[in-house]
Amino acid sequence: MPVFDAHQRPLRNLRLSVTDRCNLRCQYCMPEADYLWLPREDILQFEEIDRLVDQFLELGVDKVRLTGGEPLLRRDLPDLVTRLARKPRIRDFAMTTNAVLLAPVAGALKAAGLHRLTISLDTLQPDRFVKLARFDELGRVIAGIDAAVDTFPGFKIDTVMIRGVNDDELIPLLDFARERRAEIRFIEYMDVGGATSWSMQQVVSRQDMLATIAAHHGPVEPVPETSSAPAERYRLADGTVFGIIASTTEPFCKSCDRSRLTADGLWYLCLYGARGVDLRGPLRGGASDEALRELVTGVWHARTDRGAEARLSLRERSPLIPVNTLRRDPHLEMHTRGG
Repeated sequence: MPVFDAHQRPLRNLRLSVTDRCNLRCQYCMPEADYLWLPREDILQFEEIDRLVDQFLELGVDKVRLTGGEPLLRRDLPDLVTRLARKPRIRDFAMTTNAVLLAPVAGALKAAGLHRLTISLDTLQPDRFVKLARFDELGRVIAGIDAAVDTFPGFKIDTVMIRGVNDDELIPLLDFARERRAEIRFIEYMDVGGATSWSMQQVVSRQDMLATIAAHHGPVEPVPETSSAPAERYRLADGTVFGIIASTTEPFCKSCDRSRLTADGLWYLCLYGARGVDLRGPLRGGASDEALRELVTGVWHARTDRGAEARLSLRERSPLIPVNTLRRDPHLEMHTRGG
């Protein structure tokens, strides 16, 4: 039976982080030089993930997405994919990756049962990639993308647009995705987690993106659809479809059905949430399945989070969390809670 929160939003979409480690250091996600990692003994085992996912499925979740950190750093990940893909209640099973390690394992992930793939790509320029991610890995990212063309047809590319950083690549990235039959989604720069240098002046709004695309490609038509997905989708005259996630200037809180489970079992109800609910403790402490479901149900029933809307309403937006606090608690970082 579906479970609804205080705003009548269903519990439908679970983002499942399998590791907090990452092999890139993107400036909008992991800008610091050093990070405090989750203790390895706290990381959920595949059997524990499997059991927790079962409880969420019983409560109405039918969309599961593997995240990180970088999920492909988790050892034997195709084994976890196989476990979860066998669950008929999962209607949509996806993964988000930076694609650095994707090319050699794309086929194994598909064979294991993964439905869909989303790849993060913020620039096509090698020098800019190094500046943004601090590693010279664009070649392997492109190889991973090319491996996905036939393995995961119709895969998505996510691009965070930052004014003065990569906004001059809006059209080249759109064309790059079109050539590979992928659907690109441009994401407004968000002020979540991380000791980033975010400012509203760096946000490229949906309207600005649409104006740039229309000036280059001609008329842009919205794609009508009813969905809780955060992207508004558009179509060019040649049939190319792309999306824009206006999470900063026009938040989608009112329809948000997402929650996030960290690799060590903390459950977050909002990307802006300061605290998570510990599920690992009860799980390892011998709680029954019914007790786990009652815990999740009670927390979701009380959920009132509308974090992005609350941030938008502020007259002046200071950093979400002070740097010193971030350095003491890895759970407050984007790379830990799965973005």
